Amino acid sequence: MVVSPNRHTRSRARVRVVAAAAVLGLALAACGGNTGEAPTSEAGDGATATAGATTQTAGSAAGPSSEGAATGGSSGPGSSAPSGEKPLVYGVFATPLEEPWDGAIHAALQAAAADGTIVYKHTDNNDTPDKMTRTLTDVITTEKPAIIIGDSFAAEDQVRAVAAKYPETPFVFGSGGKTVDPNFSIFDNWLQDPAFLAGMLAGGMTKSNTIGVVAAMPIPEVNRIVNAFIAGVKESNDKATVKVTFINSFFDPATAKQAALAQVAAGVDVLFAERAGVIEAAKEKNLPVIGMMVDQKSEAPKNVVTSLVWNMRPTIDHIVHEYTKTGTVKAQDLAEFSFMKNGGSSIAPINTDVPGGVPDTVKSAVEAKQKAIEDGSFTTPVNEEAPAGSTTVGG
Repeated sequence: MVVSPNRHTRSRARVRVVAAAAVLGLALAACGGNTGEAPTSEAGDGATATAGATTQTAGSAAGPSSEGAATGGSSGPGSSAPSGEKPLVYGVFATPLEEPWDGAIHAALQAAAADGTIVYKHTDNNDTPDKMTRTLTDVITTEKPAIIIGDSFAAEDQVRAVAAKYPETPFVFGSGGKTVDPNFSIFDNWLQDPAFLAGMLAGGMTKSNTIGVVAAMPIPEVNRIVNAFIAGVKESNDKATVKVTFINSFFDPATAKQAALAQVAAGVDVLFAERAGVIEAAKEKNLPVIGMMVDQKSEAPKNVVTSLVWNMRPTIDHIVHEYTKTGTVKAQDLAEFSFMKNGGSSIAPINTDVPGGVPDTVKSAVEAKQKAIEDGSFTTPVNEEAPAGSTTVGG
């Protein structure tokens, strides 16, 4: 198993994205979060009354009632589902699901439910430590889920305290800390592989030999992506310079756009949009840009070359398989399941219809390196130090 580099425990406020449309679902009075509905499968989905609010389920196991299906037949916290029934996996998210980080986890859980491997419920927007504590406690005592999954960055101590109180319930959480026996597993979006490939593209496309990155802040999980991108640039163009600007925020599109425009004024002709707002600048200046987390081509079809894409499904499949076999999920670092060779990350299809185009030789080199990453013959270096020469604006 690949062991992730050591990371310091830290608490951070994740991106808070204002939804373009109202979030569906009633407020979960006892928890303080929103409950929601995953896409339904054909296996008899149902709705149950939970903690004073209507909670929709997906991929329900066959049973005499929708409530029994929703709980997966569990008899207590962390107990395994009876033979033939699907485990209830409960998503407990700090942010609204429109935020891409939690949205990627939610999408993977929806897909697993649609495939019939789990029953899935969720609650989101548990955006304070108190809300998170109340929600987790209520979900465990009333729903008795097989597994709880979510993000603990904004309430690290509180999530871990609840996990310690209920050691029979497996917790699988995005975290900046370490695993804790017996039941606290961790994951993060390890996107150094697609970042390296995207950097190769940028290095091969630039005409000015000056590439710009606008990123959140110099913390390990951001640094490793930016540094991998820079290493990729150098792989294809050792003459190129990469300008890195941190905006000191996870979500400040206006500042990100201004930082990108300042880079363009300084000679940058290819951009990496680690944060929202940069694609708008690239579109305004008609420059190629690389997206982040999901395929962002639809935001600027004539400018987005590719995007770094996070796929949580291998992580979900692993923990569900372990639970199905053993009735629990042991504490473990799940970093390796976000690696490209395990299907946990990728780059979106390369769009050659961008300003300046993509040279065939560059595209071929990127595809060859991707194969090397996937077959294990190349390992992307992981460097979590702040990029040399980076600057910070805003906040």
